[in-house]
Amino acid sequence: MFKFQLLPTEEILLDYAAKLAKAIPAGAVIFLNGPLGAGKTTFTRGFLRGLGYSGKVKSPTYTLVEPYELNDRPIFHFDLYRIEKADELEHIGLQEYFMPSAICLIEWPEKGFPLLPTPDLVLDIAFAGEGRELRLEAKTKRGEEIVAWMK
Repeated sequence: MFKFQLLPTEEILLDYAAKLAKAIPAGAVIFLNGPLGAGKTTFTRGFLRGLGYSGKVKSPTYTLVEPYELNDRPIFHFDLYRIEKADELEHIGLQEYFMPSAICLIEWPEKGFPLLPTPDLVLDIAFAGEGRELRLEAKTKRGEEIVAWMK
């Protein structure tokens, strides 16, 4: 199951991400795909704001993961762009982040295979003129419920 969405402005992308955040249960894994500058971190900022976070959201390109704690729920934002081999992730204790109470948003997930779990959702972000085109695809039953809720 998947859904396409055309988002003509950054503000609409942020609003879409905030709306999606409200539908995400604990334990969800979301892969964020798209070229450099497409809006993966912007999406994450909107997602976090949708859950009540008002601080700065930075790309974890150099730290690999940025942790957030919102309403007693851990949220981890990964950026695997600089990973050369997936086994590098074992050194940061990757599996410990995928706890039942956490939400994990992962940029450049292809760099983490085969160590990453199956995502509930895959979000592809592409340039579309001045805006963005999103394709939200469910990969699990939980993901199908989220996509259905977004309609």
